[in-house]
Amino acid sequence: MGNKGRNKGRLLGLAVGLTLIGTFSAAMSLAVFTDQETVPGTFSSGSIVLDDVKIDGLVLSISPLMPGDSITDDVVVENDGTAQLRYSISTATTNPDTKLLRDAINLTVKTIDVTTPGTPCDHFDGTSLYTGILGASTAAVGNPAAGAQAGDRTLNGLSNETLCFRVQLPLATANAHSAATAVTTFTFDAEQTANNP
Repeated sequence: MGNKGRNKGRLLGLAVGLTLIGTFSAAMSLAVFTDQETVPGTFSSGSIVLDDVKIDGLVLSISPLMPGDSITDDVVVENDGTAQLRYSISTATTNPDTKLLRDAINLTVKTIDVTTPGTPCDHFDGTSLYTGILGASTAAVGNPAAGAQAGDRTLNGLSNETLCFRVQLPLATANAHSAATAVTTFTFDAEQTANNP
């Protein structure tokens, strides 16, 4: 065998040796201890829910309403959701007969009675939240605009409060308002307080 044959044999032996070393090194690098942990995440969003049944319990209809008459009723404002909310109350009143009775009617909103909270609105002596003419539209309690507004009320999740409403036709109401009709819609607007300054 000549030098060329020996060199070929050496090169072949070197190539085989390098291949075996590479394979052994790769096997050694894969033989390490490992560990892995996983952590599940569950995300649930909160809710803002006014109890419509309780709010529908507010009844302020009286007929015939005579000068000096008033009607008082309580309403339970309840947050059936899980997150804190702030709410406001506004009114919108129409005069189907154009006699403007809405401009003669007074509206007063108060918190639950101090004297007899067990019989809501019996003494009508809670803290006054609004007193004024019913008018075409009124932001009676707070303001429905987004964000915290003066007068807005707050309720934690799964909590409630009782408010007292009184509608009165003053004794001095002019004769021009006789045989008149006013139709009012009370709107309760709620929004989250979290991340909503």
